[in-house]
This record gives sequence, C-alpha cells and structure tokens, in this order.
Amino acid sequence: MERALQRSILAALTLATATALAGCSSGAVIDKLPGDMGLSAGTPERPTTPYVYPAVHDMPPPRATPTMSEEQQVKEEEELKVVRDRQEARDGAAKKAAQPAKKKPATINTGQAAGAQDGAKTNP
Repeated sequence: MERALQRSILAALTLATATALAGCSSGAVIDKLPGDMGLSAGTPERPTTPYVYPAVHDMPPPRATPTMSEEQQVKEEEELKVVRDRQEARDGAAKKAAQPAKKKPATINTGQAAGAQDGAKTNP
C-alpha cells in the first residue's frame, strides 16, 4: 500500500515537472507540429528577425541649441500678448459687424384674440 502511494506521488511530481519545463521551452511548440495539426494553410510565415521593443529607458542626446534666457522668454511673452490683443480686437470688431440690428418683431394677428380685436375695430 505504501509503495503504491509513493509511486503515485512520484508520478505526480514527474508530471508537474514535465509540464513546468514544457511551459518554459524557448522554441515554439506549434512550429514543430505536423502541418495538419499546426498552422492553418493561410497563415503567413513568421518574421525572420524578432520584434525589437522600443528603448523606453534610453535618454535622448543633449540639445544642440541652448534654452532661452530669461530676457528672451520675457520678450517672447510680450510679443505673444501683443498678437493676442490684436486678434481679440479684430474678432470683437468682426462680431459687432456680423450681428444684425435688432428689430421689433412684427405682430401677426392670428387666433381667437386676433378675431376679437378685428371685431372690436369693425364694430364701433
């Protein structure tokens, strides 16, 4: 009885080890299968060179041009303010020209109230 228990434990450990090693294999198992069991007929071939992942931790080279000085930054900000004010003034003038003059709405005499008013006018 103990011998059968030992054999079943040994078989389970062997199976677990084989499964773990098969999962860690470096080659693609599907490529080694026969054609009728592996890839379908319309499947494209695997690329010859492996995919190259982007270098996310590489730092870019230093800039060839120096950054702007304080005076240059102030000068650029002032120029941008002038351009902004000029555009706002132009947009404000365009909006005023585009707005039509407001007219009083013409009253249309329809409905019962209009009939009563018309009747009052005709019956002095």
